[in-house]
Amino acid sequence: MGSVYAGLMAEAGHEVWGIDLWSDHVEYIKQSGLHLDGASGNRVISNINASRDVHDAGVCDLYVIATKASGVGSAARAIASLMGPQSQILTIQNGLGAGERIAEHMPTNNVFLGVADGFGASLKAPGHAHHSAMNMIRIGEMTGGMTDRLIELTRLWCDAGFNTKAFVDINQLIWEKYICNATLSGPCTVFDCTLGELMANDVLRKIALGCTLEVYELGKAKNIHFSFDDPIGYVTAFAAKMPNARPSMLLDHHAKRPSEIDAINGMAVTLGKELGIPTPYNETLTAVVKKYESDFH
Repeated sequence: MGSVYAGLMAEAGHEVWGIDLWSDHVEYIKQSGLHLDGASGNRVISNINASRDVHDAGVCDLYVIATKASGVGSAARAIASLMGPQSQILTIQNGLGAGERIAEHMPTNNVFLGVADGFGASLKAPGHAHHSAMNMIRIGEMTGGMTDRLIELTRLWCDAGFNTKAFVDINQLIWEKYICNATLSGPCTVFDCTLGELMANDVLRKIALGCTLEVYELGKAKNIHFSFDDPIGYVTAFAAKMPNARPSMLLDHHAKRPSEIDAINGMAVTLGKELGIPTPYNETLTAVVKKYESDFH
């Protein structure tokens, strides 16, 4: 997703620095540009600066953190050492807790939270990013409300070709994506199946929807104002749009990479303990995924 953001922002005429720890990816972009294909077209974007060190980018107007959830803290720590007083940060992740991870390293008065929906992004090779769609980027102030700077930031993303909307209560949107993540990520990973295969199997669907109901109860306990009263119908309709999709957690496991389990199903377990709400479905799936990951090393 970071490569998709960088590519479209560079095409819109912005000075863009792509920072990544994958040396081969960085070197390819530096030498040959970023090959981006998929829903936004097939082309090579040559005006992207690339580095493994964020200090090379220096003080920026906007830092976009597009890491996995586990990388948010280290990214924020690096940014905190060089950002200016007017620098803004937009963090876009699956799961919960990105804002809190950033708050461990800096004040959050200039932090925005984002939700990316329906891109299906992947790296096909070093310097080659693909995305199968580009539905919407949702952005909000971390503390809520509609501000002039939020509207301006939203316009910047729209002008770069993204379907982007500003929201008064971004936490509602984060939780509405989170309930889908928790329903589909852990179960599809444990059972090694697509969204359609998961929902078509009565036994597997029951386990997935057990995760749904647990997260819905957690959200209500956290005073999240969901836009729906039927969480089962909501996640079922979401999954039906992409029956052949495989969650990024499953793709991570196929590549023998640690996943975002702690920020997704694992976060439900953490919140359940804090709130006194049982989460046996999420707890079991988290344990199985973490057991798989312990065998990667």
